[in-house]
Amino acid sequence: MRIASLALCAAMLASSATSASATMLIAGDRGGQIGRYLQTFAQVRSSGERVIVDGNCLSACTLVLGLVPRSRVCATARARFGFHAAWMPDSDGRPVTSPMGTQALWNIYPAHVRRWISRHGGLSRKMIYLEGRDLDGIVASCDTPTRRAQTRSQDRLTTGSLRYERASAANDRR
Repeated sequence: MRIASLALCAAMLASSATSASATMLIAGDRGGQIGRYLQTFAQVRSSGERVIVDGNCLSACTLVLGLVPRSRVCATARARFGFHAAWMPDSDGRPVTSPMGTQALWNIYPAHVRRWISRHGGLSRKMIYLEGRDLDGIVASCDTPTRRAQTRSQDRLTTGSLRYERASAANDRR
């Protein structure tokens, strides 16, 4: 049942991300398994979609910065990216840092993001947040008229911990 549900979500994602004028809005994503984000953001990259971050984009969600072209990602004043080392549950369900997963994250992030992470302590168990003025030069601002005019789709999509909705010029500001 769970596999069928995931397959249906993946099919919905693939079918809804076809227009280069569509925009994905990330407004409250706590992250999850790296593989799901790799797949989702690869689809966004191929579709030509733009991504607006207007709230939390934590953990694996931050992969958007390395998987979607920089020119198609922007952040509002409310955007907040949270970075930490990858982890997996041990046999008792306790989190254990995954060096291989952490290296995979590191390899995906572009150099300008890796520099910011390094200046703020690196990827560890502690979450570090990229927000406010620190975003300048790392993620483009969505607060320019050109960016708002390019958001056109009104579709909405929610898939498990990947909480995205399609944005339009009318709803990119709440």
